[in-house]
Amino acid sequence: MSSQTTDRRQDASASASVIDQPPTTPADAGALEEDRDTLVKIFQQMLLIRRFEEKCAESYSLGKIGGFCHLYIGQEAVGVGAISALRQDDYVITSYREHGQALAKGMSADAIMAELYGKATGCSKGKGGSMHLFDASVNFLGGHAIVGGQIALATGAAFASKYKETDQVTVCFFGEAAVNQGAFHESLNMAQLWRLPCIYLCENNMYGMGTSAQRAMSFQDIAAKACAYEMASEVVDGMDVMAMRQATQRAVERARKESLPTLLEARTYRYMGHSMSDPGKYRTRAEIEKYQERDPIKLFKVRLEENGMLTDDDVAAMEAEVREQVDRAAQFADESPEPAPEELMTNVYANPLR
Repeated sequence: MSSQTTDRRQDASASASVIDQPPTTPADAGALEEDRDTLVKIFQQMLLIRRFEEKCAESYSLGKIGGFCHLYIGQEAVGVGAISALRQDDYVITSYREHGQALAKGMSADAIMAELYGKATGCSKGKGGSMHLFDASVNFLGGHAIVGGQIALATGAAFASKYKETDQVTVCFFGEAAVNQGAFHESLNMAQLWRLPCIYLCENNMYGMGTSAQRAMSFQDIAAKACAYEMASEVVDGMDVMAMRQATQRAVERARKESLPTLLEARTYRYMGHSMSDPGKYRTRAEIEKYQERDPIKLFKVRLEENGMLTDDDVAAMEAEVREQVDRAAQFADESPEPAPEELMTNVYANPLR
């Protein structure tokens, strides 16, 4: 083994020890600058996603949800913080772990739950399921089941915005395992070369299915990979919703004013298995509990309480409201009809151009 190879592996090992801990960000302490309504809405969205996902787990175990189901529990701060920094007409595109981002972008809980149940009232008419949520009315360009496939689509959406001079920004969510795909590198190269308003947001939860990043990636400092394309990048504490919001605001400003892309690496953690069929035996209970000590919802609740913006009564009222909304969505899905047999072949292919 050459000394150069040894050095490179030592560097990678050092990097791995760094990414095992989330970065400390200025948002960890100090006063909150946004108004109370904005902050409370952010908290409520994280709470909604957590309770919605818990209901999904329950429904899956009861056999009401078929196929694959990838939960977002533990990563709520990433989706909510990032999307809270966007305009309503900005685009979001993501992978199969998308329930939380869809809710944060404004999709109806009823339509999402019905889609998970495979019902005709679902956002994709019950034919997409958990991995294929989509709602053009809120510019949510979908969850995509091919690992890394959405990164190239996001680059195309950003190109379209620049071509049409709309100043809309596209945010593309993907997991750290997708970084090993060629689509990631090709897209970043083109986005920087063509100055596209795209934010590539890697949710680094450290596991691609059941394989740790340290076993699958020769160099695990994902944000540092942006230097290969002279692209701006930032490492963000993905358990801190305000850190995510502020980092995304900086990236949005760069995209809108300078038409330049950014790579954000959110260091986060999923509490559940890769999907509902994954028992997660590749990690210890102690490891999961270590990250749950920095639960994004608990962290933000404490900050809001310390800044006099939230009381226990407020939280109890929000909990009741959110649980009612989720129960209503599950009832709507339960009572919705199955897709009609004649729908089997509709929406499979686009209508030909005329």
